[in-house]
Amino acid sequence: MISVALSLSVVLLLGIILIVLIRGKSIKAGPAFVAILFGFFLASTGMAPSINRFLNSIADTINHITF
Repeated sequence: MISVALSLSVVLLLGIILIVLIRGKSIKAGPAFVAILFGFFLASTGMAPSINRFLNSIADTINHITF
């Protein structure tokens, strides 16, 4: 369940960043659309589980940092 919440949070964060980049004219709509399609198709490849494990390990590491 944490993985789903983490995935949703990452998707929302990346979506917000993409909107900010488009509105700030740092990236045009065409390249943003290509980036979205790249991510969509990358998610259906064999690399998707490895990417998820990598991102989950980073989130786990950040979660275990104590101040």
